[in-house]
Amino acid sequence: MKIFLVIVFVLLGLALSAIILMQEGKSQGLGALSGTTDSYWQKNRGRSVEGNLEKFTKFAAFAFFAVALVLDIIW
Repeated sequence: MKIFLVIVFVLLGLALSAIILMQEGKSQGLGALSGTTDSYWQKNRGRSVEGNLEKFTKFAAFAFFAVALVLDIIW
């Protein structure tokens, strides 16, 4: 059981790192001061690839910490 959880933990860590690196930066520059940064792509972010990456990042981070907690308890 420990070996399986360690393998899952490592795979989740690698997947989480890759997904975070694939995401775009959140810097909006000086446009954020005037509020003119909203575009069609930002309003529909939930349906785009970027939105899916954000959702999977949240899921992977939760799973990563849950497996870390279980490993800490049983180790």
